[in-house]
Amino acid sequence: MSDIELTAEAFAQLKKENSKLKLEANLRRSLSTQLEKQKKIADEAKQEAQEKTAELEVLSSKLSRYLSPQIYEQIFSGNQDANVTSQRKKLTVFFSDIVGFTDITEHLESEELTSLINFYLTEMSTIALKYGGTIDKYIGDAILIFFGDPESKGYAEDATSCLKMAIEMQQKMQELTNFWGKNFSLKSALSIRIGINTGFCTVGNFGSENRLDYTVIGSPVNLASRLESSAQPNKIIVSEETYLLVRDLFALEEVGEIKLKGISRPVKYYEVISEQIEESERLIIDTSHLKIELNQTSFGKEDLLNLENVYLKMKDMMNEIQNATDK
Repeated sequence: MSDIELTAEAFAQLKKENSKLKLEANLRRSLSTQLEKQKKIADEAKQEAQEKTAELEVLSSKLSRYLSPQIYEQIFSGNQDANVTSQRKKLTVFFSDIVGFTDITEHLESEELTSLINFYLTEMSTIALKYGGTIDKYIGDAILIFFGDPESKGYAEDATSCLKMAIEMQQKMQELTNFWGKNFSLKSALSIRIGINTGFCTVGNFGSENRLDYTVIGSPVNLASRLESSAQPNKIIVSEETYLLVRDLFALEEVGEIKLKGISRPVKYYEVISEQIEESERLIIDTSHLKIELNQTSFGKEDLLNLENVYLKMKDMMNEIQNATDK
């Protein structure tokens, strides 16, 4: 093969290799361009997702203010369905309102009234959440709270938490005595009254497929509301059902019986005196075989006489058993 033919062949081979290199370069440029496009699309999708997440967080935060924290957590954790369903539970129900609020609304301008009621509800709600109460709703100045759903610590503990909450609310109102006149156009300090009852209620989602309200209904709720209406300013009254659950932890005084519209039987109710039982109110029966410690304010005179008779009989029985053992 001549030099010319070898040169031509080498040139052809070089041209072929060059074409391959150009093709590879074009492929690399094309791949690089596609990767950049894909990266840009991914970055844009990530940015959009972050913006949507931020929007959802803001929306979620706003929505949470329309629901009690316990209910909000149940719904968004997937434990509570947004369906028209309910269940029967034993709850302790709390009602409160501001004494003379109708007259107050007639003397305050709309803006000042709004400021007052929002401040009051914020103070009371903070205390309610501290004790684990489920805030059902605000009805003007009235507050409906219940204990025992969606979570319960037991009937007695639920009732105890409710009373502790109520006592702290009244204490907070006492602390704010001078605040109302200084900050609002009020002639006198605000005072509240509270009614509490325990019983089996129906609790859950009520409404239509388009709008639901998580609330509690039933005769125990109605009784709590009636007791609240019967309470004196700055006082807490409880039904006998609640009293039986908490009488060993609080000083309560039987006020009497009241006949309430819509309820066939007279209802016994008790006024909460204090959270702690004073030492002078403790009745201690202590023998070598038996020790009983009671709150005297939890018993009427007749109950104490019956208790004394039971104690004497038990004492005689213990002595007889001891004598028989000694023989």
